Amino acid sequence: MTYLEVVFRYGAVPGEGALRAIDGMREVYGVRRVQFDERERTVRVEFDASRLKTDAVARLLREAGVDVREPVVLA
Repeated sequence: MTYLEVVFRYGAVPGEGALRAIDGMREVYGVRRVQFDERERTVRVEFDASRLKTDAVARLLREAGVDVREPVVLA
């Protein structure tokens, strides 16, 4: 397995339903970790790159109810 991290900006703060859906993502799709930074309004996702691509991670977050915007370039 190859794990990668991606960071996205988000708009609206995710609600309880979205957070529950994200827990389900971890169990099913190869998402290892999800961290929200409310101050920066970003979400950082560590995922199995052999199973998912960055676009798929963004789609899963949107389907969970997160208002995903643009990705943040990591240095």
